[in-house]
Amino acid sequence: MLKQLRLVILSGPSGAGKSTAMNVLEDLNFYCVDNLPVSLLPKFLELTLQSREISRLATVIDVREREFLKDFPSIFKEIKASRHSVELLYLEASDKVLVRRFSETRRKHLLAPDESPLEGIKRERVLLEDVKQIADKIIDTSDFNVHKLKEVIKCHIAGLASNEKLVVNFISFGYRYGVPSDVDVMMDVRFLPNPYFIDAFKGSDGREKGVRDFVINNPEANGFLKKFISLLDYLIPLYWKEGKSYLTIAVGCTGGRHRSVAMVEYFSSAIVSKKCIVRISHRDVDKP
Repeated sequence: MLKQLRLVILSGPSGAGKSTAMNVLEDLNFYCVDNLPVSLLPKFLELTLQSREISRLATVIDVREREFLKDFPSIFKEIKASRHSVELLYLEASDKVLVRRFSETRRKHLLAPDESPLEGIKRERVLLEDVKQIADKIIDTSDFNVHKLKEVIKCHIAGLASNEKLVVNFISFGYRYGVPSDVDVMMDVRFLPNPYFIDAFKGSDGREKGVRDFVINNPEANGFLKKFISLLDYLIPLYWKEGKSYLTIAVGCTGGRHRSVAMVEYFSSAIVSKKCIVRISHRDVDKP
């Protein structure tokens, strides 16, 4: 039988998390080569076929390739048509987040060493546009910390073994601050009475029992919860059966402090399944 290789190509703007993703791939026993010249990709696969020990490969394609980036789409199409498993993962993040990450690391941008990182980020997006267009999957890391990014990459690459479980991540958010990215299911609970207008609850949030009881015990909430939890109980086993490893469900209200937080807290205890692990996060609960 002819040997089949698995090749994962990482791309995306500087600061989006490619180095972290490469570390995860290395931990998953991928043979990793950073910044392999685009023109050498076919030869890289060919040479690796001669190795008995290597069957998983990973590399990064980014703006360090400069003028050779224009050749990538045609070369990618060529290797994609081979018998090997080839996947292009594009890590993305908002300009604001990328600028913040550059500021935290005090690095200069490769494309703007004497200017602000934002100028380099803008130039980088233009150069990478054709790469992004042909990506098999785009992962927005704007709302990720290092641990969450590692988890998402690991789940996506490793998939689900028979003894693993679907990770169901509930996120509360406020529409005032924009909807979260890379979400599978989104639910708007702004139809529920807002505890913010109750003086006793204005300075509190949905993690506190009084606020949570106010939200959950509302007649409209009772009907919604029964229907939505029933839907999730039906969907989660189907997602697991299809091999999905990470499911993100976002619940939003106006400010992300009361109704959405209370709902996510409730879901974390109400969703009980042998096929999933439930995790929660509150994106905007501490914002003014």
